Amino acid sequence: MTHTLHLAFVESPVQVLNVLEWVHARSHAPTDLTLVVLPPTDPMSRGQLRRMAGLARDEGVTVRWHEARGREGSPVRTLRDLAPLLRAAEHVLVGDPFSRYVQLLLGLFGPPSLTVVDDGTATMEFAAQLARGERLVRWHRRGSRSPRELALAPVTTLARRRLTPGRRRTVEIFTALPVEPPPGTEVTRNAFDWTRARFGPPRLTRGADLVGTSLVETGVVDPDRYVAAVEALAAAHGVTRYFAHRRESAPKLHRIATETGLEIVRPELPLELIARRGPTGRTVLSFPSTVVHTLPAALAGTGVTITVCDIAPEWLRSGAPPRARGFLAAVAETARSAHGLSLTAA
Repeated sequence: MTHTLHLAFVESPVQVLNVLEWVHARSHAPTDLTLVVLPPTDPMSRGQLRRMAGLARDEGVTVRWHEARGREGSPVRTLRDLAPLLRAAEHVLVGDPFSRYVQLLLGLFGPPSLTVVDDGTATMEFAAQLARGERLVRWHRRGSRSPRELALAPVTTLARRRLTPGRRRTVEIFTALPVEPPPGTEVTRNAFDWTRARFGPPRLTRGADLVGTSLVETGVVDPDRYVAAVEALAAAHGVTRYFAHRRESAPKLHRIATETGLEIVRPELPLELIARRGPTGRTVLSFPSTVVHTLPAALAGTGVTITVCDIAPEWLRSGAPPRARGFLAAVAETARSAHGLSLTAA
């Protein structure tokens, strides 16, 4: 049987980055960690994941790539292959507690020690739901009770129990985001020390950069309003480059390039690493998202100014989740208060 001291399940490039930050912060030997990659099907995420997996191998981490989705994937085979690792693991790290795959794995094998690393602003929602004892559901899907959701409800319920600290289980949240620790949970700050030691500092350009968001793709923001906002921000702040989110659609990006004249950049790595390597604009603007909390840490001491672009209520689609406005406003306001960032409107 394979003996693993630490086992990490990741499904996105950012999760890999934050696992590496956790290893660095805890001063663990990277060779004590096995990183299990469960890649999604979209090409941009897969490409970034492969490059991040390469960085992890360079650090001495053992990486296992499991095709668990799509035509190549088999959930049953993946679970069978991972069972020995899970049984032997003393400590499990997960990047997305809302992932059905992760929930199923935690339901089958309850490790004695768990760490949740950031996969975006969803960490804030996870901590709040855990504290309130609610079922785990992504904020932009709140209120959905589809047949699939109902069928998976027992899995979600059991996973939430596994993610709740108790007499026989410790739970840690490793995060760069401002979260209130749920009862019994340890919250450890991610200061991006590994990123700052490994990359940069960047060369700064005279122009400004704008960080894109996938809020249109998730059905929260109206596409016409979004493109108009990008155009207005570009004109007001001298933006020359638009850093696309890996989930943004090609047609939307083509429209932004055509209507605004901005250079569209498809990052090959998480933005924290791209910005740290440079070149980077002296001003970086971003809509409310994870990077308004992570970039201040990753770019500390470089002289880059980070500005949060507020989401106006009229940008929201009629079918947007009821919590959308409040959640996005909270992300922006916490970034302002925690990091002293300025707010701007398009």
